[in-house]
Amino acid sequence: MIFSGIHKNTLYMNNTMSVPYWRLSGFYFFYFATLGGFLPYWSLYLKDSGFNPVEIGELSAFLVGTKIIAPNLWGWIADHTGKSLRIIRLAAFFAALLFAGFLFAHNYVWFAGITVAFSFFWNAVLPQFEAVTLSHLKNEAHRYSQIRLWGSVGFIVTVLGVGWLLDKQPVAMLPFVIIALLILNWWVTLITPEAKPADYKSVPLGMLQIIKKPEVLAFFVVNILLQLAHSPYYVFYSIYLKHYQYSATVTGLLWALGVLAEIVLFIYMGRLLKCFSLRAILLFSLTLAIGRWLIIGWCPEHLSLLILAQLLHAATFGGAHVVAIHLVHLYFGDQHQGKGQALYSSLSFGVGGVLGSL
Repeated sequence: MIFSGIHKNTLYMNNTMSVPYWRLSGFYFFYFATLGGFLPYWSLYLKDSGFNPVEIGELSAFLVGTKIIAPNLWGWIADHTGKSLRIIRLAAFFAALLFAGFLFAHNYVWFAGITVAFSFFWNAVLPQFEAVTLSHLKNEAHRYSQIRLWGSVGFIVTVLGVGWLLDKQPVAMLPFVIIALLILNWWVTLITPEAKPADYKSVPLGMLQIIKKPEVLAFFVVNILLQLAHSPYYVFYSIYLKHYQYSATVTGLLWALGVLAEIVLFIYMGRLLKCFSLRAILLFSLTLAIGRWLIIGWCPEHLSLLILAQLLHAATFGGAHVVAIHLVHLYFGDQHQGKGQALYSSLSFGVGGVLGSL
């Protein structure tokens, strides 16, 4: 029994060592740390820059609109060249470089142009890195949530830090913080190794054959609608809270609380996947999403209920996203993984995000 236990521990250590866990986790940490500085506070920065709600919604739509095209283009290139990480590094570098243009932008046209250029590269990064992570994990896809949770940690660190900073400093400081985080994100891609390409033993289905399956079409429709529902929250939640006299610190705490709940879910997601089907987890997440938006819409003056609504983020985003990543992995296989992740991102976060933002 003793030798058996040692053998199991040795196998676990070897598996852990074969996967660049901390470098993969580091990417998610800095990517979502950037998002933590951007998502809750960028609308406040735009408002401070003199834009009205319609213009803020349009600029946010431009930001996610490139997800309709960019991930698919980069995904096609990645799957055909087998150089996913090279593409990720290139895109991360230009995302940081182009975002610095906001330091010099002064009108709507400039903001719109830089937003489209920056997001064309920024939106290419995550779907391809999801494919890289799954390639490293190979038959251990259930470990994805253990890596992805570090993205949630990064989001919390930044959303709290930036909230505290903006209570003491003008919101004009925000672009400098985001530029620094984008540079760190690019640096992590430089030290992450490429995954070994899969050995295809059979001829896989073509992309069109996969997409035409009824369950795949239903999957995309569900995720488009889910992200359409999330987008008004992402774009206007901070402004909504400010309207009800909540401070930037409280706003940051509420955003962080939602992601903290997400981390807890990621920790236990492996156990949930063993007990419940992907379909059951997704349906339960959608049901909780309905309750979450009703609470936020009806009870903004009750902080305790807003806290409850933020805890539901664990299901409405965390649970639904993990299910989506697993389903894309199952539906599209290894050879189409880059294109599959890109299509999921472009349709759900792209089409759904644009419609919701507008």
